[in-house]
Amino acid sequence: MDREPAVHDIEDLAAALAERLDGRTLACAESCTAGRIAATLAGSGGAAGWLRGGLVAYQTAMKRALLGVAAPSVFSEQAAIEMADGAARLLDADVVVATTGVLGDTPEEGVAPGTVMVATSVDGDIRVGTCHVDGDTPDERCAAAVAAALRALADHLTQ
Repeated sequence: MDREPAVHDIEDLAAALAERLDGRTLACAESCTAGRIAATLAGSGGAAGWLRGGLVAYQTAMKRALLGVAAPSVFSEQAAIEMADGAARLLDADVVVATTGVLGDTPEEGVAPGTVMVATSVDGDIRVGTCHVDGDTPDERCAAAVAAALRALADHLTQ
């Protein structure tokens, strides 16, 4: 990422996502972003009509129990895919964005800070990728991860 997006950029992106849903419902499954994606989307106009909800499964046990994550590492693209599948099922959503990764100051399971796996699901078509976000603090890295996830979802909805 070249720069952390300004707040209005994220809000504009969230509003554009709402338009691209075209009558579909959306849900979030979040770990490292801890509900910030859902909160950002909830601030968009008309969110009550399309935002089904969000699940924050921060601890490994919650990812496994609530979202059905079976991947050996919860810091993996496979885990992000399973989180998206679980949220689509539990919240009966057409579109899902899921995040997992490491945004703290120390590596976990060999995964470097700033590493985020984002899965998006649009009408059952799942895409996943890993990105590396910048920031001097966990809060800055989290804001960058939210922006990256929203961009990934916007890209998926336009293709």
